[in-house]
Amino acid sequence: MMRRMYDWMMRMAGSDKAPHALFWVSFIESSFFPIPPDVMLVPMVLAKRIKAWWFASIATIGSVLGGAAGYAIGYFFFEALGEPILRFYGKADSFDQFAQWFNEWGVWILIIKGMTPFPYKVLTITAGVTKMPFLEFMVASVVARAMRFFLVAALLYWFGEPIREFIEKRLSLVTTVFVVVLVSGFVAVKYVF
Repeated sequence: MMRRMYDWMMRMAGSDKAPHALFWVSFIESSFFPIPPDVMLVPMVLAKRIKAWWFASIATIGSVLGGAAGYAIGYFFFEALGEPILRFYGKADSFDQFAQWFNEWGVWILIIKGMTPFPYKVLTITAGVTKMPFLEFMVASVVARAMRFFLVAALLYWFGEPIREFIEKRLSLVTTVFVVVLVSGFVAVKYVF
């Protein structure tokens, strides 16, 4: 079944309906769907590099709105929907510890982990369960998801097809380096200036 969904997404990426499909894939991936929107975003940007920023915007908006749905699952329907989703992703056993960290560092965890291939739906559900202030959640989600999708779009826009394999195999490395540089910049500004 997963292979069929993946194949459908790849076929859809080349169609005229691709932007709509990208929005909905980004939306549902943020609350329960297992395949990340990058599967569509990468071929779409490579096919029409001039629209890279538009496609990254669509993925960001869909993902953030879907994140709000994930937040609602955690807030209102954790036992019925949230726990089974977390079990599916192998995160149920470590959830209590993660929720405790989330209570202390929620915005930063959401920004940093939300940029990586870590399942974003785990973050959105956790934010709802821990009752993270919704405005903070939305702002952190916009920052995290925009940084994620615009980084992918930028790399593809500037380097094209040769960077595709690198992104697909090393997205975690790329986003980790980006986060380290970003956090180092904030630390430098705080302590140097």
